[in-house]
Amino acid sequence: MKKLSATAFLVSLTVTTTPLFAQTVDQTQTLPDARPGECYAKVVTPAKFETRTEEIVVQEGSERIATVPAEFETSEQRVMTREASRVLTSVPIAYSDEFEKVETRPAEANWVMKFGNSSHPASPGALEGIEASGVNLDTVAENVCFREYYTPPEYRTEDRRVLKRAGGETITVTPAEYETTEERIVVKEASSRLVNVPAVYRTETESVLVEPARSVWKKGRGPLERIDDTTGEIMCLVEIPARYETVTRSVLESPAATKTVDIPALYKTVKVERVVRPAAETRTIIEPQYATVPTRVKVADAGFFWLKKDEKANSDATYSGREVCLIPRAAEFTTIKKQIVSKAASVAVAERPAQFETVKVQRLVSPASEKRTDVPRRVKTVTRQVQVAPPTLVWRRVLCETNVTDTIVRNLQQALAREGLNPGPADGVLGSATLSAVKEYQEKNDLDVGGVTYETLKALKVQR
Repeated sequence: MKKLSATAFLVSLTVTTTPLFAQTVDQTQTLPDARPGECYAKVVTPAKFETRTEEIVVQEGSERIATVPAEFETSEQRVMTREASRVLTSVPIAYSDEFEKVETRPAEANWVMKFGNSSHPASPGALEGIEASGVNLDTVAENVCFREYYTPPEYRTEDRRVLKRAGGETITVTPAEYETTEERIVVKEASSRLVNVPAVYRTETESVLVEPARSVWKKGRGPLERIDDTTGEIMCLVEIPARYETVTRSVLESPAATKTVDIPALYKTVKVERVVRPAAETRTIIEPQYATVPTRVKVADAGFFWLKKDEKANSDATYSGREVCLIPRAAEFTTIKKQIVSKAASVAVAERPAQFETVKVQRLVSPASEKRTDVPRRVKTVTRQVQVAPPTLVWRRVLCETNVTDTIVRNLQQALAREGLNPGPADGVLGSATLSAVKEYQEKNDLDVGGVTYETLKALKVQR
């Protein structure tokens, strides 16, 4: 029989106390009741798990809101775009021509002094001289002559004002002033509408425990090691972390709702002419026009002694060669063209009617509303492993130096190979590859882990 080099199956376990050790139930405080030639080792009985399913809410229930828009009706409204006012039109003053005969020199009987073939008016002094001679000039008949030796009478020219154009007035019309303003006309009344505010979800990620953490025995420094002249395998209690499955779900943060949005009124800008200053009239006085006509006025008479022509002068009177006669003179006239008012200036008033425009206006018939529909929640079914029994450290009978043979090892290697594992060549040597394959088989089949146990050999149908 081939001996195993530095190999034995009585396992001396060196366990480091860690916080995870408390998870494994140690039932090896009491040594097993072994018979001579039997070998036992501390092995770990795997924890037992139970598959459970539970439902996780991935989206909470909510409600869906649909909005019903507001309804309007269209009507027509008559809007004034220009106010009524008056239009004033100026009617100018009208004149007509009229001719008037104006006396420029009145009829008179003048005392005329004749001297030789010439004659000229008698001077006041001459007339006074005649009166001083005892003649009443007022009773002297026309064409009566008096001889005199005196100076002629004196005249001056005076201006006489004659109406040439009658006075009146002119009327100036100031038209009305307007300003164009813009007025806002409501064509659609203010209203409101409902707007859907969708539900707001936040995404939460939750780790769901599928398989809890556990502790298993694994090789330490090496699969084979001699300790204190005793061949043994160093095993360590190793923590296998819990296995979680990440589940993402939507959590309702704020439910669906509606928001009222104010719709402002619609306006239309219309241009309107408004009277700023009404039409007015300004009257201007036209002064009358006059013409100046020069006239001659006697200021002094001749002052000599006078005798009637048929009378003889006294001997001491000396005829001067001049005589004064009362000569009649007809009046003189001139024709003047003048303008007289035939129709006074006035203002014609015309009424201007107001202007209107028809505008279409939308009026609210029914306001916007909302319709709510329930949305059920959504759930997800999650399957996870729940530990129902912890791993247990127990004594199990194993192959040892006294009862192992090359044939048993070779059969073990062949059985492991049939299970699809890699124990190395079937050479009857229990090396590290064979021990790793044994451990892998134990873990896959929920067998006690820790050396080549009789339980493992039975499961692999290896004859001892």
